[in-house]
Amino acid sequence: MHGYELRKRLNSFLGAFRAFGYGSLYPCLKELLAQGLIAEEQPAGRRSKIVYRLTAEGKERLQQLLAEPGPAAWEDDGFGVRFAFFGQTRADIRLRILEGRRTRLEERLDGVRAVMARTRERLDSYTLELHRHGLESVEREVRWLNELIASERQADSGPGRQSAPPGEDETSAGTSAS
Repeated sequence: MHGYELRKRLNSFLGAFRAFGYGSLYPCLKELLAQGLIAEEQPAGRRSKIVYRLTAEGKERLQQLLAEPGPAAWEDDGFGVRFAFFGQTRADIRLRILEGRRTRLEERLDGVRAVMARTRERLDSYTLELHRHGLESVEREVRWLNELIASERQADSGPGRQSAPPGEDETSAGTSAS
């Protein structure tokens, strides 16, 4: 698929709030190309676009990444992308990523609460509201993660079985409209 189509599908896949720009997409494609994880093809035509495809090495690396539950999977930069691939991720790996993300956010909440307690008197009302908004957003994500973790634990999931997230039945889990 060419860059424009890839960007369009990524934005659709990851959601409107995690949009990819060309300024980050093309350097990433060049790096993947240099690593041999993707290959480019130039179809014949007057206005030919470079088409990218995943190589065998790229498919193998993707599977390795999906099996890694380490910190990169639950940090802000990587969590949304990893979560988008949960349908292809083993249940035990999903659970470790969700728990890691929750722990990271709880640590952040503790830090923000401590800073707010020390600096509350020195902040103007707008800055205080901005801090409160951030705090509420992280608290909401922690509640969401708690629901997902409970769902993962509750599911009768044998090795590699894909369970449906909360609010989704097993027949629609893992299907997409694309």
